[in-house]
Amino acid sequence: MSRNYLFTSESVTEGHPDKICDQISDTILDALLSQDPLSRVAAEVVVNTGLVLVTGEITTKAQVNYVNLVRKKIAEIGYNDSKNGFSADSCSVLIALDEQSPDIAQGVTSAQEQRENLSDNELDQIGAGDQGIMFGFACNETPELMPMPISLAHRMSRRLALVRKGGDLSYLRPDGKTQVSVQYEDGKPIGIDTILISTQHTETIGDLSEGRAVQKKIKDDLWSAVVQPIFTDLELKPDDKTRFLVNPTGKFVVGGPQGDSGLTGRKIIVDTYGGYSRHGGGAFSGKDPTKVDRSASYACRYVANNIVAAGLADKCEVQVSYAIGVARPVSIFIETFGTAKIAEEKLLELVKQHFELRPAGIIQTLNLRNLPQERNGCFYQNVAAYGHFGRNDLDLPWEKTDKAQRLGEYLMSTSVASV
Repeated sequence: MSRNYLFTSESVTEGHPDKICDQISDTILDALLSQDPLSRVAAEVVVNTGLVLVTGEITTKAQVNYVNLVRKKIAEIGYNDSKNGFSADSCSVLIALDEQSPDIAQGVTSAQEQRENLSDNELDQIGAGDQGIMFGFACNETPELMPMPISLAHRMSRRLALVRKGGDLSYLRPDGKTQVSVQYEDGKPIGIDTILISTQHTETIGDLSEGRAVQKKIKDDLWSAVVQPIFTDLELKPDDKTRFLVNPTGKFVVGGPQGDSGLTGRKIIVDTYGGYSRHGGGAFSGKDPTKVDRSASYACRYVANNIVAAGLADKCEVQVSYAIGVARPVSIFIETFGTAKIAEEKLLELVKQHFELRPAGIIQTLNLRNLPQERNGCFYQNVAAYGHFGRNDLDLPWEKTDKAQRLGEYLMSTSVASV
């Protein structure tokens, strides 16, 4: 008996208050790692009307001007007009930072950490920066191995920013949300049920000032400039049954930090798989790679990506858990939701054989500590909006499928053996 259902995921634009905070946190991280790759960073940001508060714990040899970094990032996002209640050149920026706790540092810091190409024994001496559980996921619903609903929602959010910054729809403002409901049958996406866009805009658009006229103008423009272009390279497209909702309350003029406060790490489902896969609870932004909330989640995505790309499963979820100060994971779990082509126990063996999941090994394999320096001081802030995974617009090490061929060879060998 077939099973039909709807699954919905949302994304937010870079001007959403929570995403402003994520981007500022990761801008600070980029700046510190660029000067001192051994920086310990846990940067948290709060925004509200006319206010930015930077807090957390940082231990570094780098010398940066935090206030300038904050103002520059806010300007890049598009908040440049004080009439909107929040502007790069007029908001207050408060800095309240402490150093990392020595109780944490003693478990993750060692003399070997300053070297590259560590031996197996040295990797065992550098522990996790915290306890916790992390998940990674991949599936074959989209070319980027992401679930269809979150992939489409991110595409629309990025497109909203593109037409705003490019001047195509100059009346748009930075804050916005997108949401897509996909129809599934037997676990496969078969249709687009509902598309929802809520986007901040000016009070009037040209000579239009009446509410319904403004609403219709925005809806028509978004359909042609935002929605239709993202489906041009996809087989699955909206049809005459697809609902299209825009700013359902009637208008969205007051937005950004003036409309709602923001906080680093409050969009963890948007950052990952749109609720399609489980989440360990830890946020990513503002954390240096010794924090396994971030680095191990990237590693789990790397593992899942390669398993699906190798054809070993149609869907794969990877869970790891850590104890603070201990290098090797406490546990590793593989779930393929009945889609595995080989036994999941064998998949687990392959993961342990081919993938490095010790914190220092993850940092070394994915080059997480040096990426900001190698990319002109701008790396982590680029994934702080529009998702950390499935980003085919960025060259991300955890998105590579460079081990898929080797994993696929095992599948081929077992197939030959069974003939």
